[in-house]
Amino acid sequence: MRLVLYQPEIPPNTGNVARLCAAMRTPLHLIEPLGFKIDDKHLKRAGLDYWPFVDLSVHPDWATFEAAVLAPAPAARVVLTSARAGTPLHEFSFRPGDAIVLGQETKGLPDFLLELYPDRVRIPIANGAVRSLNMSTAAGILLFEALRQTGGLSGL
Repeated sequence: MRLVLYQPEIPPNTGNVARLCAAMRTPLHLIEPLGFKIDDKHLKRAGLDYWPFVDLSVHPDWATFEAAVLAPAPAARVVLTSARAGTPLHEFSFRPGDAIVLGQETKGLPDFLLELYPDRVRIPIANGAVRSLNMSTAAGILLFEALRQTGGLSGL
């Protein structure tokens, strides 16, 4: 299992996700351009002193990520996340090795990714007045469920 943040914009969100990935021993991939510098103080503060435990890779673009991470693992599946479209999380079946991709906080995922990858998951929101969840909150919910389904929580 791995989490992928596509061009994240808000440093504290990315720092929170990094801390999550450290806690769950899950690789984190950031796809540039980022909306901040990787040494941003807000990013570092949100990750606290857990940065040494983060399996972090930064890729200059999607094609580089695809070549470095997806191509060597043909069974890896890209699972796109969406606030509005896709299979509800409680009905979605994750597989070991999935790459869960979250988009930009303000724009979501670009059309080219939506055209390339059919697997989509969404977190149902009970209150229709709420458009979406915070990206780092969504990442935690998605990763926990993915690990639960694939046995990644055994022995914890």
